[in-house]
Amino acid sequence: MALLSAQNVSKSFPGVRALSGVSVDFQAGSVHALMGENGAGKSTLGKILAGVHRPDGGEILWEGKPVRFGNPRDALRTGVAIVHQELLFAENLTVADNLSLGDLPNKGPWIDERAMIDRAAAWLAEVGSNIDPRVRLGDLSVSKQQLVQIAGGVGRGAKVLVFDEPTAALSNVEALRLLDLIRRLRADGIACIYVSHRLDEIFAVCDEVTVLRDGEKVGTRAVADTSRADLVRMMIGRELGEAVETAADATGAVRLRVSGLSSRGKFSDISLQVRAGEIVGLAGLVGAGRTEVVEAIFGLDPHVKGTIEIDGKKVSPGSPAEAMAAGFGLVPEDRKRHGLVLGMSARANISLPILQRLAKSGWINERQESSLADVYFQRLRVKAPSQLAIAKGLSGGNQQKLVIAKWLAADANVLLIDEPTRGVDVGAKAEIHALLRELAASGKAILVVSSDLPELRTIADRLIVMREGRAVAENSGRTEEETIMRQMTGV
Repeated sequence: MALLSAQNVSKSFPGVRALSGVSVDFQAGSVHALMGENGAGKSTLGKILAGVHRPDGGEILWEGKPVRFGNPRDALRTGVAIVHQELLFAENLTVADNLSLGDLPNKGPWIDERAMIDRAAAWLAEVGSNIDPRVRLGDLSVSKQQLVQIAGGVGRGAKVLVFDEPTAALSNVEALRLLDLIRRLRADGIACIYVSHRLDEIFAVCDEVTVLRDGEKVGTRAVADTSRADLVRMMIGRELGEAVETAADATGAVRLRVSGLSSRGKFSDISLQVRAGEIVGLAGLVGAGRTEVVEAIFGLDPHVKGTIEIDGKKVSPGSPAEAMAAGFGLVPEDRKRHGLVLGMSARANISLPILQRLAKSGWINERQESSLADVYFQRLRVKAPSQLAIAKGLSGGNQQKLVIAKWLAADANVLLIDEPTRGVDVGAKAEIHALLRELAASGKAILVVSSDLPELRTIADRLIVMREGRAVAENSGRTEEETIMRQMTGV
């Protein structure tokens, strides 16, 4: 008998049918993956199992008996906890405080701080962590914050842990550590539900995989009995073509030239150039200074020194507005916090950089705005119920397309793109790669930061390797991965 089951579960949100009659069984002591393209319903199902959402139809069974979860606390009482993709913590409180929220130990009318710290330490030890319970949670790395979240679930007796895109914000080393922990949890008899689109991780740690497409279950397979090609075919309903690697026109004029760019404590003496029609990648480990460089070019670092030129003209963007006026566009690492206004419509997000162009006598020309949005909906193949769909409700891949679309609408000549496909499924990833090559072919100069080295080798014409805030090497995009890794690590 399955420990936890979803039976004919359905769920709708305004304008979106997220799940339709999905049934899946989850066994104790196994790791079961939920896969699918962005918007397929995998995260929605995980959140229903953990009590974050309530199903519109169907039922959840615990050891064969129907249960109803009104909220995550109800689910946890039964034995189900969730490790969120976007951590839900009070970062200004200590680790012990966070682990005790909703269940504070007390001595009479007073909080028993000693008991709170001891309990937190014991829970952390259960997942193999020696994090000090007294440290402020916001001072920990994302991977350690995830450990705290896992410790809270295990310590409270969870028999099922739902991991929602757990490695999306982790480095490769941190991701490997998390996978090792999941193996230990499986050995202890815990059922782990692994919501992800990362094929490498699925084959590394999962026993079974259920694929969803457009809110419906495509099938469940034993991981040992399937292949990557089979899973991709199930996810997107078609064969995924090989990435096209096109060489840039090396004779294009230099559109972006950076000379001696430095910012104390972040990076030092960075010089690079990107030609029209060229994609240049910034490679490096987390903390190497890649994001800081593109943010400085976009006017987000008031302390930066050095020279920036666009089309041979020296510019000194002291703010994003000045950078936009000079012809820059920035697709930031965190699209939800810095790339979109989540409460606004898809159409409004696309038109944000060019409102003055669309306005007349203080009023936005809605017909013109709609026509503009329609162009980019079609060009980027944005999947949304309508132009007026709220950005927050769209999948990660479609949100990323909106961020790119607004800079195309603004006619930015130099695109600075930080983690172009983070949190994006395999189908949308291929689409975004093809889009970047198309933009380069149209004469844009593109500077890309990515923690995914195979991605950089696929799309970049040249790679600049950064280590500890300095540019240490420059390679062709076809350079062997091992060589680049050695340059990144200094080995």
